[in-house]
Amino acid sequence: MWLGSCLLARRGADVIGLREHLELGHGAPGALARLEDELFLVFHLMIAGRFRWKPPRSAIPGKVGLFALDFEHGTLILTEAGSRRQASLYVVRGEDALARHDPGGLEVMEADLPAFAEALQRDNHTLKRALTDPHLFSGIGNAYSDEILHAARMSPFKQTGNLTDVEVRRLYESVRLTLSQWTSRLQRETGDAFPEKVTAFREGMAVHGRYRQPCPDCGAPVQRVVYAANEANYCANCQTGGRLLADRSLSRLLKDDWPRTLEELERKRGG
Repeated sequence: MWLGSCLLARRGADVIGLREHLELGHGAPGALARLEDELFLVFHLMIAGRFRWKPPRSAIPGKVGLFALDFEHGTLILTEAGSRRQASLYVVRGEDALARHDPGGLEVMEADLPAFAEALQRDNHTLKRALTDPHLFSGIGNAYSDEILHAARMSPFKQTGNLTDVEVRRLYESVRLTLSQWTSRLQRETGDAFPEKVTAFREGMAVHGRYRQPCPDCGAPVQRVVYAANEANYCANCQTGGRLLADRSLSRLLKDDWPRTLEELERKRGG
């Protein structure tokens, strides 16, 4: 996205003189701003980092605002919700310095099946971990990994080392189909405007963010497994043969009372 000439960069009360042509786009490190003279701004947005396009010289929001770039026709503001500050900005010069911020994940939409299979099975991980690891795959993330695995009819905890060639191909096709469909959909919704509604939870998703809501394919309630700061959403009927995946904290708490199947879960809820 071409933004024109950047006049000033601001962080809080500090004003940094900067008069360069700037282009904002997606790069392997995250969001990448390319300036003149081999200068790059590398933004790691993490989970809650967002860009907001506001009128010229808009104030940086007090609680969530981190940084602003002022242009002749508007201001680009970096915000981050929540108490944890994980988003970051690096200023680097030259392609070599930029490359050090690239975790090296495969661009799946540009990769063939053998390249995908090699990255997927380089080490033995769960499918959920493999798809969300930026060192293996670029730009998938937590939300779309749930959608991909639902489309592929695979458990998020299935080990990559146990996949058959048929399963690898099915996953490869599901990754490409899911990402292309959502890319096209979001482009249609945004048009030529600056994307404002950036969220991991979207209307039309099959399982992500839809805990206990009906699966659009079979009607069974969507399940979740909570771990660290993330969660995996899945349909037990479609992806695990009806078996419930153990949530570490709850299964340790409930021990033998942890339901193993959807039928057991419904009996416990109804009893």
